[in-house]
Amino acid sequence: MQLTIEDCDSLLAEALPAYGVGSDVQVTLLSLSENGTYLVTDTERRFVVRVHRYGYQDVDSIRSELAWTDALREDCGVRTPAVVPTTAGEPIVRLERPEGERHVVAFTVVDGETGEDSPHPISARDLGVLTARMHLQVENWTPPPAFVRFHWDADTCLGPDARWGSWTVAPGVGAADHPTLAAATARIMDNLAAYGKGRDRYSLVHADLRLANLMIDDDLQLTVIDFDDCGYGWFLYDLATVVSWLEHTDAVAETIDDWIAGYTSVRPLTSDDLAMVSTFVMLRRLMLTAWLGTHPQSPPAVELGTGYGAGTVELAQRFLTDPTWLRPAAATNRE
Repeated sequence: MQLTIEDCDSLLAEALPAYGVGSDVQVTLLSLSENGTYLVTDTERRFVVRVHRYGYQDVDSIRSELAWTDALREDCGVRTPAVVPTTAGEPIVRLERPEGERHVVAFTVVDGETGEDSPHPISARDLGVLTARMHLQVENWTPPPAFVRFHWDADTCLGPDARWGSWTVAPGVGAADHPTLAAATARIMDNLAAYGKGRDRYSLVHADLRLANLMIDDDLQLTVIDFDDCGYGWFLYDLATVVSWLEHTDAVAETIDDWIAGYTSVRPLTSDDLAMVSTFVMLRRLMLTAWLGTHPQSPPAVELGTGYGAGTVELAQRFLTDPTWLRPAAATNRE
């Protein structure tokens, strides 16, 4: 069930009294995508409200998300937005609707702009450092009881019931392209099975570390936002999300090398890890291609048209025929 502006506005209006805002409250829509995000301002304070779409997360998984973002701030100093509780001290507003329970969460305002909009560029190296700190925290953290988040494993990413749908219905992907993409999918599945899910490579990840989900202020401090997709997956999937929508560009190899240089300055990667980079980039590319097919009215789908899907077919051909595609410089240097 995709959100509409009418749905979001209605849920927000019902939730706001729980935060004790004044009658002169001002509400500004910041984004309407998978969730609705608003800036709420009254005479005494400002905060950001996230209205959840129906059916993607339940109340337990949202509580778990918030527990991890709190732990990242407390354990390793990774900056994340703090939850603004209701006047009753609750982190989540729960609203009954005919379709089922709906959820609203408020967060503190983060200074600065997103990495896409800021005049201060965020380097891939700095992002690699930040991601490694997050992964180290996960390796040394014991989640609280009842912690639950979904998995970004091979089946949920590319299986028959993949969370984002099938690339077969994506714009720019025709029936003649299916054998190529099916072969790439099979290769990815085989590589992931061989790579395995050891604790050193598969655990809790942000799962969407694009520049749009990073804030940078005038002091060049980074804050990680939008943990709605966080869940259990491969650590290197976080690298693949960094180059989302850009996998076909000339700059992607340099971006990956810089990210790895930053990451390995904090947390090591093995030769087996580095050999999987192309696999994870191709995995994410196929997932995004499928997402476009299930979100045909979304801004990315409208902007990209059929070009992205056609480009995915070209990348899949390269992935299948060139084993050195996107081979990180660090892997070459170790040989």
